[in-house]
Amino acid sequence: MSDVKVATDTLIVRATVLTTVLTVLGAVLGLLRDLLLARFFGATADTDAFLVAWTVPETASPLLIEGAMAFLMVPIFVQAMANGTGLAAVVRSTLPRIAGALAIASAAIALGAPLVVRLLAPGLADPELAIRCTRITAITVLSFGVAGYLGAGLRSMHRFGWAASIYVAYNVGILSAMTLLHGRLGAMSAAIGVAVGSLLMVAVQLPSFLRRLEPGRRLVSRPHVALGAFIPIAAFALTRHAQIFVERVLGSELSAGTISHLNYAQKVAQVPMTLAVLVATVTFPLLARSVVTGDEGSSRSRMDWDLRLVIGVVLAASAYIIAFAEPIIEVLFQHGAFTATDSATTASIMRVYAIGLPAQAAIVVVSRSYFSERRPVWYPALTMAAGLAATLVVAMMLLDVWQGVGIAAANAVGISLAAALLLVGQRTNLAAVSLRAVGRSVAGLALLAAIAGLVGFGVGQAMRGAPPLVVAGIGLVVVSTAFLLLCVLTGREETRWLVQRLRREHAG
Repeated sequence: MSDVKVATDTLIVRATVLTTVLTVLGAVLGLLRDLLLARFFGATADTDAFLVAWTVPETASPLLIEGAMAFLMVPIFVQAMANGTGLAAVVRSTLPRIAGALAIASAAIALGAPLVVRLLAPGLADPELAIRCTRITAITVLSFGVAGYLGAGLRSMHRFGWAASIYVAYNVGILSAMTLLHGRLGAMSAAIGVAVGSLLMVAVQLPSFLRRLEPGRRLVSRPHVALGAFIPIAAFALTRHAQIFVERVLGSELSAGTISHLNYAQKVAQVPMTLAVLVATVTFPLLARSVVTGDEGSSRSRMDWDLRLVIGVVLAASAYIIAFAEPIIEVLFQHGAFTATDSATTASIMRVYAIGLPAQAAIVVVSRSYFSERRPVWYPALTMAAGLAATLVVAMMLLDVWQGVGIAAANAVGISLAAALLLVGQRTNLAAVSLRAVGRSVAGLALLAAIAGLVGFGVGQAMRGAPPLVVAGIGLVVVSTAFLLLCVLTGREETRWLVQRLRREHAG
């Protein structure tokens, strides 16, 4: 093994460990945020109103932090470092225009809040509360964008700590505002927390970013050409996230609390997606560097391994969520204003929603192969638009009969279609993977996850009547252990390193 390969692996391991710790902490605080939201306000018209306003930061986050901004800026920063161009020159050429556009967008959303609410939730019971909350959360378009820009720069310099801490800062802001103000301001306290938390995301990264800016020569490439690639990237991020718009619009036409049930189910089911985002975040600068230097072998190997690892873990997590949806929701949410009926409805939605998680994971990983090069690529946005259209059609067909569960089922269908199209279209990319090999691998992992889920379901049925916390905890151990053992016994490549390590320790 070469010294370069060892150094790269060491970097990935250290960055992954650090990012994992901070990401998990941020996810735990995010879960606590949702638990407090349910405890303080339940699943009511007030929470529906706040969640409509929360659509603004929910849309801005994948566009400006997790997706488009990183896809745009990481290759630019990487190229600048490869050319010896100072990062300060990149900042001078790009940040003023980006920040200016984001400020205008924030102001437009604040001024147009009544129209935004009317479009997102035409059947909302309390539009005035949603309008006030939307005006407060509009600032996140600017603050998320700047936070995403700073994070892209830090990760390009292999500085992952402060970039990974942003969701810790974000959720601390929300939790603080809710705890201090919920008695006086109700659900609006959560909106204020969102605004405060978004500013903290910028504050925690800015000192580290400024310390690493070094002056250098002027950019060789013209920045406005590179920034032109943002349009298809933004279109991809928006259409990818537009599934939530379908939930808000159609959910507002159903009984009060439906939007809240959908939100709680989605937030819990999305926890396994943390790994997908984590892996994509840590390895994207490495993938971009391989693409920039034309290293096809490294690019394909990186993409193939990330895809197998992420989908395998998400499949196992989906099996657990499907088998133990009821006790999970009861343990997390059935407190305070959140009733047993709310738990049952949310668990049903979450079980169906989990079916689409592997497809969501695949999209997070595969989409990087399209945006590693600084050139406009419209195909990802078109695939997400096709998936969105399928979501809308299926939701309209199922809405009257299945209510919120029908919306979740439509989401799973649409996102699965988009993932399939994205995989098919990447065959010409430098980092393209073999569809046949990936298909066989995913099918095998899905079968093992299904078996592990059935084992867990059987154990859960045998424990009926036990406290939900005990059932959910034992179920997690049973499903994860069964899946891991099945992978080892069948000789899966994804667990071969674990077997080799155990053999070395046993021999020693």
